[in-house]
Amino acid sequence: MSVQERKQRERAGRERLIVATARELAEQQGWDAVTTRRLAERIEYSQPVLYSHFRGKREIIGAVALEGATELAAAVRAATAAADGPRARVAALARAYLDFAARNSAVYDALFQLDGGLAYAQEDTPEPLKDAFAALLESLGEVAGDGVHPGLFTETFWAALHGLATLTRAGRLPPEDAERRMELLVDRLAMV
Repeated sequence: MSVQERKQRERAGRERLIVATARELAEQQGWDAVTTRRLAERIEYSQPVLYSHFRGKREIIGAVALEGATELAAAVRAATAAADGPRARVAALARAYLDFAARNSAVYDALFQLDGGLAYAQEDTPEPLKDAFAALLESLGEVAGDGVHPGLFTETFWAALHGLATLTRAGRLPPEDAERRMELLVDRLAMV
């Protein structure tokens, strides 16, 4: 292995460490607790080293969001692959999405609440974000209905899921009715 390859591997390892540490800190204490100073202390590197990887917290949030998008896509695909029939796939998708949001609150916030400097729904949208949407579209497109654009239907269903996830996490909706809400969304909006 050449010196350059070793340095690239070490750099990639530091970058993964920064992202993992930021994510861990955000999950434990919230995104306000994630500062470049704290991250530098936790990873035991100087702030200039951290800044050589990311220009600041915004880029770190973006890196966490991209990682989270990949994980969300994988969770949705795994859940829907095990389901039999359109209704079961849509229900599995909804459950996987809401479970992901509940289990990964800081990542979910990085994806959909915070400014990570990422473009959404544009030509320059990063591939992991496009793939996360594609994972939703794969199951929702088949139940969009006649005359309904599958992408538009997926956006609408996703918006409803996001609303449920966000309002539930904020304590605005009683948790005991979460399953009934999800079933209502699947039965009435997807009409499967």
